[in-house]
Amino acid sequence: MARIEHLNVTVSDPKRTAQMLADLFGWRTRWEGGAMAGAGYTMHVGDDDSYIAIYSGTDPNQTVTKADASYQTRGAMNHIGVVVDDLDLTEKKVKAMGLATHNHADYEPGRRFYFHDADGIEFEVVSYD
Repeated sequence: MARIEHLNVTVSDPKRTAQMLADLFGWRTRWEGGAMAGAGYTMHVGDDDSYIAIYSGTDPNQTVTKADASYQTRGAMNHIGVVVDDLDLTEKKVKAMGLATHNHADYEPGRRFYFHDADGIEFEVVSYD
């Protein structure tokens, strides 16, 4: 058997992103500290089984690319999918954070919507109920 343990994304403000993930999905910070020989800062946010590593380098002016470009750039991440129990409640939380939701769909195997965070990272939120 194989499973994904973590994925690692670069963000502008790890603490802001970690707080968003905790507020939306009930996750916790598993670890945080200096990254890659002191060249940046990382937080691991998730549950006992898996997490997202949220990394920020030492350069505050890191290049930011448009989120849409990920779908045309080989090797780029398109979105992060998260399964929730209550899709409607999660969408209310996303909107309360001032984030816009889009691409609502209801097809097998579940209902879903998408949103982009402050760094342009796209999340797909899905419920299989």
